[in-house]
Amino acid sequence: MPFGTSWHTLLDECDALDDEATLVTPLTETEFRITDVQEHRIVITETKAGDKEPLKRDQFATLADRISDASGTFQLQRLPPDAEPYAAVLSLHPRYECDTRAETLTETDEPTTSQLITGATPSSDGDQDRTEPDLDVYADMLLLIDTLERHDPAAFDEWETPVLINLYTLLSDVQRNAGDLRTEVREILLDRLHHDQPVHGQYGSVQRTTRRNRSLKDDDKVLRVLEEEGIARERVMAVDREKVDEALDVTELSDSAVYEIDEREYVRKADVDEETKQSRLQGLKDQLALSDEPEAEDLREEVDELEQRIEQLTEFSPGTEIGTS
Repeated sequence: MPFGTSWHTLLDECDALDDEATLVTPLTETEFRITDVQEHRIVITETKAGDKEPLKRDQFATLADRISDASGTFQLQRLPPDAEPYAAVLSLHPRYECDTRAETLTETDEPTTSQLITGATPSSDGDQDRTEPDLDVYADMLLLIDTLERHDPAAFDEWETPVLINLYTLLSDVQRNAGDLRTEVREILLDRLHHDQPVHGQYGSVQRTTRRNRSLKDDDKVLRVLEEEGIARERVMAVDREKVDEALDVTELSDSAVYEIDEREYVRKADVDEETKQSRLQGLKDQLALSDEPEAEDLREEVDELEQRIEQLTEFSPGTEIGTS
């Protein structure tokens, strides 16, 4: 992944920090706060001395390269003098983890949380502000994930037919509703992207492009201009399928007389039981309001994880880069 993507993810994480959040350097345990986030640097202020220091983007890129060169795990003791804040801030990125006991900074495959932050964090406020989006695809994704977690996706052949029908129906609904949402987001992005260079978000990148579609002009005009260039109309005339179908309607010819027919069987969604879907979905939501028993808390955490995964699959957040050029 290019560092530009990681950099803008890091900026987003810094922007999301609470004003009272304090970071601690991994070796000397010096406390500081992030006081300004800019396009090419992150400004920090030591909490005790009050000294300000700009942490530059290119230095973060160098540190990321050194981690990669060290096979993904970098020894903190190898940091240059006064470079500890870079390691602490980089650990805010979900793909970098700082282990103070092992004194290492590691690039991870799975998202992690920073061990070097105290005070309020973005998750504490974010959890309070989370609201269920009024989107069909959200509800369908929740039901789909619930189905996949209740049955083994690696053994579809062992699933009972009603369960497979449920899965197929949900997949169809998710595909349709996600496509509608994707079209809506695409139209908004089209107004924001003003060049053909990729623009990065946390999970990927997009770019403005042009698709060229052609449609023939009026038949007489096309034939006339081609004949003027010496092209006989017989060279470009073809059998019109629509007119062939009209001819079949007034003759006793069968389709096979003029068509090569290839029949293939497939499964088509015939109906959707919206009432049952809503009932199951409401059941999942109601379980969040169970008592404070340990089993209920485990269930809340499970559904929270489901919602986070749904959010990753359905939400595109352009972040700070969309407005830049």
